[in-house]
Amino acid sequence: MTDTAVQLVRAGAFASALAVALLLQRLSPHAGLRSSWSVNGALWLLDAVIVGALCGFCAFSAARWADARHLGLFHWAGMTWAAVPATVFALDLVSYGWHRANHRVPVLWRFHQVHHSDPTFTVSTGLRFHPGELVLSLPVRLVAVVAIGASAAGVLVFEALFTLANLVEHGDIGVARRIERGLGCVLITPALHRRHHTKVGPARDTNYGTIFSFWDRAFASYTPNDSASAVETGLPGLDRVPLGVALLLPLRRRMAYRPTDCR
Repeated sequence: MTDTAVQLVRAGAFASALAVALLLQRLSPHAGLRSSWSVNGALWLLDAVIVGALCGFCAFSAARWADARHLGLFHWAGMTWAAVPATVFALDLVSYGWHRANHRVPVLWRFHQVHHSDPTFTVSTGLRFHPGELVLSLPVRLVAVVAIGASAAGVLVFEALFTLANLVEHGDIGVARRIERGLGCVLITPALHRRHHTKVGPARDTNYGTIFSFWDRAFASYTPNDSASAVETGLPGLDRVPLGVALLLPLRRRMAYRPTDCR
């Protein structure tokens, strides 16, 4: 697959995921919240420019490079036959660990708090990340791709599923309890991730998963929640966060919340 084809596939996956998440949010709203598009959209554009310049699709390139040299766990274990699903599961586990580290390590939290500073919880919140957080995550992602011997096709499938899960679970979406209970056994639902974005309380340090919920269950970081619950989201003392404040938030001497507060 050419580099141009890869970019087209990634762009198409993102546009499709955004359309699905926005449609679900419109058809089945949870609280009817107004999105913070002016800030979240601007951060997404800035992230796209910075990360695109540094590492446009380097995870795919790293997987292709490792595959050509038969590097990584899947090659050594003879698991190339299951490379795509194995890549999805493995990279989602890596994402879980990275997200958890962002809540536990103070210097990482300084950047990740920008994501949590959104006073609303809508699809656009899934686009709200400080560019510093994404740049810091690049080496982790590349090392993981090479170390596990992720397949190039698996990386593309993972990125598509990860993008869809990320946007949907940040949606202001209400789900029927019967459906939500079944989905929550395997996947992260909007209600589960909404609890993770709680403004106060120890639940902010739970439900770290993006695609699958069983990582949280396995590593004792799971907190149940359903659409019937109302959750105030955001961070204490940050009821309004313009773009300039969001970009400079990691430099503030005093944080609204410290990772050790809720252990």
